[in-house]
Amino acid sequence: MAFIRNAWYLACWSSDIQPGAMFKRRLLDEPIVFYRKTDGTPAALLDRCPHRFVPLSMGVLKQDNIRCQYHGLTFDCTGKCVDNPHGDGKIPAAAKVRSYPLAESQGMVWIWMGTGEADRAKLPNYDALQQREGFSTSHGYLNIEANYELMGENLLDLSHITYLHDGFLGSPEQRGADQTLEEKDGTLICKRWMPNISVPRIFDMVYRRDGKPVDMWTHMTWIPPSNFLLDTGVHEVGGQREDRGWYYGVHILTPETEKTTHYHFAAVMPPGTQLDEAQASEFSRLRRMAFEDQDKPFLDAQQAAIGDQDFWAMKPVLLTVDAGPVRMRRQIERLIKEEAL
Repeated sequence: MAFIRNAWYLACWSSDIQPGAMFKRRLLDEPIVFYRKTDGTPAALLDRCPHRFVPLSMGVLKQDNIRCQYHGLTFDCTGKCVDNPHGDGKIPAAAKVRSYPLAESQGMVWIWMGTGEADRAKLPNYDALQQREGFSTSHGYLNIEANYELMGENLLDLSHITYLHDGFLGSPEQRGADQTLEEKDGTLICKRWMPNISVPRIFDMVYRRDGKPVDMWTHMTWIPPSNFLLDTGVHEVGGQREDRGWYYGVHILTPETEKTTHYHFAAVMPPGTQLDEAQASEFSRLRRMAFEDQDKPFLDAQQAAIGDQDFWAMKPVLLTVDAGPVRMRRQIERLIKEEAL
């Protein structure tokens, strides 16, 4: 499967790469090893020694270098071999591994896996995760056994919360709610407006906690190739957005392989939302349960049903709620073709 490569992908949360330790992960079907240099900045190399193809992550960190534990070849953070302990010590020209540009910001480590310039100005905008007074943030990770486009469709399909997440993120009155699609500067924005509905459980937690009807909105923005930002919440019927009752949801997908996906998610709560430790823990638990116990089984089963078949060759039935997902697929196809020129 072809991937868009000249783009920033989320490699991991910053906390995944600890000083003095190596962290390995497969991204875009390539094995990569991460570590922090002595100055704290992260580095990434192809996780494969060029001598006998042993994973470098099985080796030993030596200051800013990795020593392969099989035959002792040592590589610096640029992928250059800096020590050959054998014979006269001459280093073969082929003794090098690929290094990857990284950018660390807002608690995330991004990786550039293409051949074009790794322009930091092209980093996806997640200002919502910036530390701001009064805002609280929680985050998590799941491995999804499905292609990242299937997961992306799930995020842009705002109608499924009425059914799959009924009682948690959705409610029966959301059926048939108005849904629109906007396109702006290469991004897609799916919007859904649900007036005068019974309040879903997770929103009642962060709002009035009285169970009364509310107006609800859900706005999901897709930033190519696989980054999403959700703005969702509730307010009193006929009212306006308040300083509580809503949150920003960060959803970032990075292909692991053709059929598996790294799914990083976070929630950013506004200052007006007052949750004690137990309530905050319950909010995070319910969100994770929606993703892990409800979305994931369906996505994994969907991928298993598709198998190695081409998605479009299977002639999927299209509904009005598929406008966003279909537009996303078409744009990904176009970007891959443009990159191949």
